[in-house]
Amino acid sequence: MIPARLRTGPPDPLPPAPPTAYALPNSCVPAGSVGGERGPDAGHGPGRTHPRLRQARAALAVSFFLQGTTFALLVTCITDLQKRYGLSDGLLPLFLAAVPILAGVGSITSETLVKRTTARGVLRVVQPALCLTLALTGLGSQLWQLAVALGLFGLLVGALDASMNMLGVGLQHRYGRSIMIGFHAAFSLGGIVGAAIAAIGAHWDTGLPLLFGGAAIVLVPAAIVAGRWFAGPAELGDAVREAAELAARRIPWKPLLPLCAVMAFAYIADASVSNYSVKYLTDGLDSPEDLAKFSYLGYMVAMLLGRAVGDRAVQRFTVLPVVRTGTAVAAAGFLIAVLAPGPWGGILGFTVLGFGICAIIPQVFAAGGRLFPHASDAAVARLNLFNYVGFLIGSPWSGPSPNSPTTAGPSAPPCSSSWPSSRSPRTSPRPRPNRPTWRRARPERPERSDQSGGFVQPGAPAVRGDGQPEPLDPGPARVVPPGEGPLELVPQPGWQR
Repeated sequence: MIPARLRTGPPDPLPPAPPTAYALPNSCVPAGSVGGERGPDAGHGPGRTHPRLRQARAALAVSFFLQGTTFALLVTCITDLQKRYGLSDGLLPLFLAAVPILAGVGSITSETLVKRTTARGVLRVVQPALCLTLALTGLGSQLWQLAVALGLFGLLVGALDASMNMLGVGLQHRYGRSIMIGFHAAFSLGGIVGAAIAAIGAHWDTGLPLLFGGAAIVLVPAAIVAGRWFAGPAELGDAVREAAELAARRIPWKPLLPLCAVMAFAYIADASVSNYSVKYLTDGLDSPEDLAKFSYLGYMVAMLLGRAVGDRAVQRFTVLPVVRTGTAVAAAGFLIAVLAPGPWGGILGFTVLGFGICAIIPQVFAAGGRLFPHASDAAVARLNLFNYVGFLIGSPWSGPSPNSPTTAGPSAPPCSSSWPSSRSPRTSPRPRPNRPTWRRARPERPERSDQSGGFVQPGAPAVRGDGQPEPLDPGPARVVPPGEGPLELVPQPGWQR
């Protein structure tokens, strides 16, 4: 695609944006659950997509991949940052807790900038700047330099997250079906690559300046090139604005509170793995630094594989069993990590934890959308706030204590406490089959009873000894003796699909 400012001929015709499509703006929406099938407006003819939309989708997937790589490089090198800057275990949770706070500020600032410019313009500037900030993080030597670098990283990652998801939601509106899960799978794949690069760097003892600087040399040009193909107003039309209006709808908080709690607990667990899994293996299990990087790598591999099979599991077993199983698997992963006798046991525990978490988070978002089917974007936007809450709580909570470097244990109770919330049919709605039960037929609201204890209802049919009901007699009341009468199959209310 030739940039619009360099064209000499008329631009390629684009179909109008579908005004009625809506979508859940997160990776946690099952494919095909939003927006229906691909609409005819999404491309040239039925079942086809405009080439420029496909290019924009591929470019945004590259952006998610680059973000995952950058984030993985930083979180897997926390112990290296401590050694380089002399950061104590007591100050480490404070530094890490500041990142999600500033990320929230950056996200709000990004929304303001997008209203004045475009999401594409913000993303084109923010992503290369984030990659450069990664390089700056590895170049300093004073503690205040680390504080400035991490603060800038938090602001930029919040702005990047907001602008990327805005573009993703806009493209999803144009496609008329769920495509966000593919973007976040690209993020997981980037996390795997970033963790692998960090492990190679630790094995060869490259040092942070060479590791982060070399990565930035590759990441910055890749971000600039991908930015040329991001979707803009010509491709998206009013899709971003429509998605923002849908997300801004007012909905009650009370029905969402249990889901918000589950989301926060899940991200507390995620924050503990992201920030402290490598440190737990090196300090708690005496692991070599290169091997310790595999804790986060295994976690991201499990997340990627779990997202690939999660939708099929929900379609086969429904939502509630999948969420319960995921919660149990996540708790088991924490237990394995805590009781691990060596590094490989810890890596196994965090990998198992990834399989559990990836089953919980997507279905929480999907459940929020089903609670408010006409304002699903607003429900998902509110739930998405609690990933920052989870990271904010998880960073200091899971931090190392003065007497024990164990980091996996403190977050295990919050993760397991999401089990009761996942059992509520209101917070985790699912289609349930009609399950009739056998019970003895009786009038539902008897008006009085006779001396023998039988129920009396005006106009109710009596039952003969052979089990056949008599014709309805609108005359005097009839008596059904207690314990008699046939058993009939009665569908229970609340079990309809």
